[in-house]
Amino acid sequence: MVSTAEKVRQLAPHWAVMFVVMYGLLAVVRSVHGDPSFIESVVLVVVVALGYPTVVRLLGVAPAVWDPE
Repeated sequence: MVSTAEKVRQLAPHWAVMFVVMYGLLAVVRSVHGDPSFIESVVLVVVVALGYPTVVRLLGVAPAVWDPE
C-alpha cells in the first residue's frame, strides 16, 4: 500500500499540468470566442479533468499510483 505522502508526490506534477492546461484552454477560448459562460467553462474543465488521465496513460507517463494493483 502506498502512503498518502507518496501519492501526493506522484500526483502533484499531474495536478499542476491539468491546472495549467485548463487555464490555457480557457484563455484560448476567451481570446477566440469571447468570455465563455459558466456552463461552457465547467464543460471545458470536466473534459480536461476526465481526458487528461487517458492521454497520460496513452503517452506512457502515468504515475504508478494510477496502475491497478
